[in-house]
Amino acid sequence: MAGSQCCDNPPALNPTGGEGKVVDSFGGLKAYVAGSDESKAAVILISDIFGFQSPNLRKIADKVALSGYFVVVPDFLHGDPYTPENAERPLPVWIKSHSPKKGFEEAKPVIAALKEKGVSSVGAAGYCWGGVVVVELAKAHEIHAAVVLHPGPIAVDDIKEVKCPISILGAEFDHTAPPELVKQFEQVLLANSRVAHFVKIFPGVAHGWSVRYNHDDPAAVKSAEEALGDTIDWFNKNLK
Repeated sequence: MAGSQCCDNPPALNPTGGEGKVVDSFGGLKAYVAGSDESKAAVILISDIFGFQSPNLRKIADKVALSGYFVVVPDFLHGDPYTPENAERPLPVWIKSHSPKKGFEEAKPVIAALKEKGVSSVGAAGYCWGGVVVVELAKAHEIHAAVVLHPGPIAVDDIKEVKCPISILGAEFDHTAPPELVKQFEQVLLANSRVAHFVKIFPGVAHGWSVRYNHDDPAAVKSAEEALGDTIDWFNKNLK
């Protein structure tokens, strides 16, 4: 999360948005939840640095839920999303309080809570900061399927350790995860026959395109909807 692209197009956060509901504690974290409580397959959506109140992220959650999943969007940032206008807390300072490693540890009780309610398969999709958390979960046998969209700083060695089916969706114009790096990820996955994978680089878009897009830009909306379709398809193949 070193590049300015991670901070571009910050959303106008809405604590009450979405078709689902906010619960005070799911696995110990405040969370937005959507979908049927009876579903045996669940998806955890892990936000970028702007947190779980992002209207677009909640719309994504609602659409994933319509595909038959119980969806949880935990507040891994504990009510403290990154605020670009706060000059006293630039991103390198803010991230010290919100490391992806901490998010990884806090995701474990969320997964445990899903299993306690009868869920038998758990997938996770993460955006930028959240993509780093998802890769950590995928390395640790914590989830059954992973989707990483315009990831934050992930190393090739991380991808070598992935243990579940993973989809990596990158952007043509991405300083954090440029196409050259995403192609290296793909080469690692191609060499590992035990892990199913899907890798795609979206043309004409920049880091953050799938969750921080302008609704007035038809091309941006189309690319974001395509990324969502690919995400749902991956979970349909690997969770149901």
